[in-house]
Amino acid sequence: MKIEGKEYRTIWYENNVVKIIDQTKLPHQFIIKELKTVKHAINAIKIMEVRGAPLIGGTAAYGVVLAVKENNNSEFITKSAEELIQSRPTAINLKWAVDRMIKKISGINNDQLLDIALNEAKEICDEDEKFCESIGINGLKIIEEIYNKKKDTVNILTHCNAGWLATINWGTATSPIYHAHKKGIPVHVWVDETRPRNQGANLTSYELNEEEIPNTIIADNTGGILMQRGQVDMCIVGTDRTLSNGDVCNKIGTYLKALAAHDNNVPFYVALPSSTIDWDTKDAKDIPIEERNSEELSHIEGIDENNEIKKVLIYPNKSKTMNLAFDVTPAKYVTGLITEKGICEASTEGLRKLYK
Repeated sequence: MKIEGKEYRTIWYENNVVKIIDQTKLPHQFIIKELKTVKHAINAIKIMEVRGAPLIGGTAAYGVVLAVKENNNSEFITKSAEELIQSRPTAINLKWAVDRMIKKISGINNDQLLDIALNEAKEICDEDEKFCESIGINGLKIIEEIYNKKKDTVNILTHCNAGWLATINWGTATSPIYHAHKKGIPVHVWVDETRPRNQGANLTSYELNEEEIPNTIIADNTGGILMQRGQVDMCIVGTDRTLSNGDVCNKIGTYLKALAAHDNNVPFYVALPSSTIDWDTKDAKDIPIEERNSEELSHIEGIDENNEIKKVLIYPNKSKTMNLAFDVTPAKYVTGLITEKGICEASTEGLRKLYK
């Protein structure tokens, strides 16, 4: 996708280092950062310089490459893999990517190790890009159906950032939107601000602007009244982990949007590549829900009058905060899952039909 007219992916390997777009600086500054060690990769995931389940997976894959490059001792690589997996607990892509990398390089002769690891990391990223493009092609059909009935702009509500900045390219929830836009279908996106880190305002709106797609940022609690007024034709969100029964774990606030959509008969779709499906966890209560630093709630960043990024306290000094990063939307509130293999109902049977 594009930033200031130039095409980028979110992560790539160049001149023996891993390069990323530092998302903590967006939308005010566009900075390409180099990751030279596995510790750099772990830190980038922890502090959310990279975020979004597929991109976290891609970064973890390259993290294994950096570990091999740094020290190809098997004990060091194993320890690095464990630390990568622990860097963020909720998104299943992270563990999936690390496990895939370790399986690929296990038992490999030392002089081949780095090349094989690098090729596998690139393959993981290339695969995700293809999956996300296919998600867009499949999801486009839904937008087309709405447009053919409405004969007017299709209003789509998103939550958090499941755009190309959360993946390698195209995005999950945004991919159908990008494909619709490229086909000439008029779309408008209601962009949830997505407190506390404002990924919707800072990232989703930013990337939609770069692709010249009309969008409007709204406070997280505005979606319900827009649905009541008939101003939302459909919702599309991403997911950090979807269970085999169709339950969806995504950015905090997703569940409330699904409830509002259900109450107002608004279709609620979840877009995901197969790497985001957790086939092993059977009960949503067993999903580890990340609780992040309270400062993400109590402080906010912005540009001051000198065009410098500043962090300021917005809560009373003595107030306590609770910062759960994710919630779970039960499958019964999900209209359908948009995957690289097609669209299915959010259920065990639905997923089994696609992934035999």
